[in-house]
Amino acid sequence: MPHQKTILRALAGETLPTPPIWMMRQAGRYLPEYKATRAKAGDFLSLCYNSDLATEVTLQPLRRYDFDAAILFADILLLPQALGADLWFVTGEGPRLSTITDRAGFDRLKPVAEIHETLNPIYQTVRNLAGELPKDVTLIGFAGAPWTVATYMIAGQGTPDQGPAHALMRDDPAVFEALIDTLTEGTIEYLSAQIDAGAEVVKIFDSWAGSLKAEAFDRYCVAPIRRIVAELKNRHPGIPVIAFPRQAGDAYIGFHARSGADCVAVDDFVTPEWVAENVQTDGCVQGNLRSSHMVTGGDDLVRETRRIVEALKGGPHIFNLGHGITPDADPDNVQLMIDTVRGG
Repeated sequence: MPHQKTILRALAGETLPTPPIWMMRQAGRYLPEYKATRAKAGDFLSLCYNSDLATEVTLQPLRRYDFDAAILFADILLLPQALGADLWFVTGEGPRLSTITDRAGFDRLKPVAEIHETLNPIYQTVRNLAGELPKDVTLIGFAGAPWTVATYMIAGQGTPDQGPAHALMRDDPAVFEALIDTLTEGTIEYLSAQIDAGAEVVKIFDSWAGSLKAEAFDRYCVAPIRRIVAELKNRHPGIPVIAFPRQAGDAYIGFHARSGADCVAVDDFVTPEWVAENVQTDGCVQGNLRSSHMVTGGDDLVRETRRIVEALKGGPHIFNLGHGITPDADPDNVQLMIDTVRGG
């Protein structure tokens, strides 16, 4: 039964003797079977939009490892593509998009109501997974947070400091806020459709939240996430939501209450002891092993994994990395992490 799934129990606020485990980017480039499937698809976007192959790569890590959850294989930039942005990936460099830097660029976007035509294959992947996952594995859907997605749409690519987005926020606030509002509405529709298709939990990734400070953090990170969470819970009572305002630092404090999220995922820039004292007091937390341990392994991985489990054992906790696993990770280290969490 769904209520027996460990992830859902932790999200409901239960402190478990052993934390459930999943891993950001667990279906991905560190696995040879993923590389083979991607080669079969031809390119990254073709893989995302091929429901059968996207289902396959989502299931691959569950054949190797006893994870407690699967996360939909997709990308946070599929929503801007569905809104009409051009999107492509440069090998070895990452995503590229057509840019929005003025009102004319914003006005070229499609209405939010039209996104589902593009995103229907993603919903089919969710439906596939809902029918194929083991009964004790939780299915997680996801989207990027409006601020993070906006940074890519404004700059046309990832940037070190999100400077172009900050510049548009300052120089043309009307266009910037219109974009944030459209992305907030689009994210609600996108995640709601994933839930309708079978997602049991959704996660909002605000990967660049840390570049927002003070009032801007509240206005462009917290407020959009709060609006998304509130509307999802209005449409889908009881749906759990995980929020990940990466590099939020002290702004992690109180984020549960300010955003309405059931769980706050934390990065590895904060210690698990600090998280226990300042964040876990408000509800479930997720994290926060450094991704580099998946590369180096050994005693350091075991020691740090045990430290996190020990520090966060007093409250609801989902064990995860502080960011996504990297392509150079050793698959054997993933098993070592899982064994260590579970007492091996």
